[in-house]
Amino acid sequence: MEPEKKTPPPVPPKGPQRPASPPPPMRQILAWVAVLGLILVMMQLWRSQQQVSAEISYSGFVKAVTEGRIERCKVVSDVSGENYVEGKMKPEGVMDGDLQDFKAYVGGADEDLRTLLITNDVDFSVPRQNRFAWQLVSSVLPVVLIFGLLYFLFMRQIRQAGHGAMSFGKSRAKMLTKDTNKVTFANVAGIDEAKEEVQEIIEFLKDPKKFTKLGGRIPTGVLLMGPPGTGKTLMAKAIAGEADVPFFSISGSDFVEMFVGVGASRVRDMFQQGKKNAPCIIFIDEIDAVGRSRFTGIGGGHDEREQTLNALLVEMDGFETEEGVIIVAATNRPDVLDQALLRPGRFDRQIVIDLPTIDGRAAILAMHAQGKKIGDKVDMRRIARGTPGFSGADLANLLNEAALLAAREGKESVDIADLEEARDKVRWGRERRSRVLDAKEKRVTAYHEAGHALVMQLVEESEPLHKITIIPRGVAYLGATMQLPEKDRYMEGRIKLLGILCGLMGGRVAEKLVFGDITSGAASDLKEATRLAHLMVCNWGMSEKLGPQTFGQNQELMFLGREVQRTQDYSEATAQQIDQEVSQLLANAYERAMSILTEHHDKLNMIAEMLLEQETLDGRDVEEIVEHDRVLSEVERAEIDREKEALASAEGSVSLSASLRDDTDQKPNDSEASASEPSAGEGSA
Repeated sequence: MEPEKKTPPPVPPKGPQRPASPPPPMRQILAWVAVLGLILVMMQLWRSQQQVSAEISYSGFVKAVTEGRIERCKVVSDVSGENYVEGKMKPEGVMDGDLQDFKAYVGGADEDLRTLLITNDVDFSVPRQNRFAWQLVSSVLPVVLIFGLLYFLFMRQIRQAGHGAMSFGKSRAKMLTKDTNKVTFANVAGIDEAKEEVQEIIEFLKDPKKFTKLGGRIPTGVLLMGPPGTGKTLMAKAIAGEADVPFFSISGSDFVEMFVGVGASRVRDMFQQGKKNAPCIIFIDEIDAVGRSRFTGIGGGHDEREQTLNALLVEMDGFETEEGVIIVAATNRPDVLDQALLRPGRFDRQIVIDLPTIDGRAAILAMHAQGKKIGDKVDMRRIARGTPGFSGADLANLLNEAALLAAREGKESVDIADLEEARDKVRWGRERRSRVLDAKEKRVTAYHEAGHALVMQLVEESEPLHKITIIPRGVAYLGATMQLPEKDRYMEGRIKLLGILCGLMGGRVAEKLVFGDITSGAASDLKEATRLAHLMVCNWGMSEKLGPQTFGQNQELMFLGREVQRTQDYSEATAQQIDQEVSQLLANAYERAMSILTEHHDKLNMIAEMLLEQETLDGRDVEEIVEHDRVLSEVERAEIDREKEALASAEGSVSLSASLRDDTDQKPNDSEASASEPSAGEGSA
């Protein structure tokens, strides 16, 4: 006989178990039952009152009985105990008409009434009734139900306002699970470095032994900081979707209340919940609402906000701090946070989520385009090149605007024209074709933009032109000249900056050269040129006369969070020299632009006339006018593109063969010789 096989007990899953969804409270069920009962009682009372259409007197009822007009009836008692008769009767004087309802109160005539009905052979009934029960149901129950409904509504409002009158100090942190949060790291693009640092924390929570065996300690806090719209809150949602531990979410403004001590109490309660569910993650969005630097408020040390901050500091790294609770916070104002909050031990890791690069913008555009119908010929990298300084939120808005534009025109998919129009709309505003310019203003605008484009095309180290337009946009733009950077730049040389100054002066110079007059259309150009020249002199040390030094220091007031003054740490004589150098840079740029446009006056006229005719030109049109004095046809452009591709491939093959030849000729001891002394390039670097 084979031994009986025992079924092994089920193995519980690894990791902390998330609590199941709590069942609805019994109070809510009872409240809805009471509401339903009240509705039924009211409907019954209304129906009982609507059933009777005519009320007659007792004498009239007796007369109708003796005349034989009563078809049928029943004798009942109302809530007060008074008897009445109701039923069907024939109208007086009409024996063959339709029956009508009647009701007659008969007082205490009980036996006499029955004798009368029996004598006249009337079909009647006496239903069995429980007078006390009916009185209870009809009078007491509606009152109870009404008060119960009012109590339910008032208590619900109180709980929503503050979780009850005695629960103001309870934390408002919401616990997220994988079922309620569908965002993961697959939905985050353009911030790969930040994802790697956050991924390390999640791996620590999943497998702490991997790090603790080397003596590592789990970070206490992670601060996500960066400009608005770069994906800080999205990163926190991705952490909640990836982490296999409880995740609590709360806003910094949820701690601040009108009652003293509520914020500090909520902080303590939040950490108490975290310790019960440790290891866990607590996310505080917009932490600058409670983490601003102390001694900057009106109330001094007794300010409610500062008391909340003190409680947060103690809970994060105090006398009774326990490991296992990780704080993830997000802010776009790290400069106003208290230094005690930023020190190691509280926020050990500060992750900067900056504006995305070209590759990051292309990845973000590709991710947001997944749910949209994008044309096959759309190059997302070209759109990424034309959106420097755009955040992830701006790029998402750009794609949404492009989809709306395509849908408005009845297209089947979003093409490159829709994306470029959406980009221009997000940056400069919508086209205002209703703002009709007269012939002179339109001509001045065309020459102004043509001057910008021609100078930008001819100066050194200039970015490629993308588009020139004289269609008004937004509030202040009558036209625009746009360049398309080939890559992200993190520093600029003096030669290129001088070229940018010259390009900014091109519009004003074209007006002066062609019309002999100047307009107010160059206001934004002059403002930007003056700002750039001032930075070159005072911040970047690019003045030949003043030399490599900086002048002035911005002073920012923490409480206001903006620049309020600039300290002048130099003499009045130096200030005059700074003004002279700034003026000299602007004057040189103006003269240089004048020389370029005077030399190429015919090309300026050609570009302006094409703008007046077409209103929008491609950057390649300007390039061909400068090089060939005309705009090439599509066949000629295709031929030039093939020649460029062949030349690029030939140069690539030559460089590859040269590198292979160098590797073949290299001797084994060359590496030792190169390692003995650094080269000039390495030393200078």
